[in-house]
Amino acid sequence: MKNQVTSIYKQAERFAEITKKSIICGNIVRAKKCLALAERLFITGSIETKNAISNVYVFSVSSFMEMRHCNISHLFPQTLKAEYIKQVNASGV
Repeated sequence: MKNQVTSIYKQAERFAEITKKSIICGNIVRAKKCLALAERLFITGSIETKNAISNVYVFSVSSFMEMRHCNISHLFPQTLKAEYIKQVNASGV
């Protein structure tokens, strides 16, 4: 099984890649569904799941969107947007 994902962090990384690919292809409906699912996992998941969503998924997708000058506030659900703002403020940018 070459594609077997071994950790929650690898799963979050793979999920971020799927979300970014949807954005690249212009499939905004699918990207929004991915973001909504990530938000649900962030809200209801274990501490490890929340950390993976925050540190891997949100960071990866938001960095990707910033590099392509996408408007994060229109796509990100409220909870993930708040997490993104925490990351930006913590970085001192």
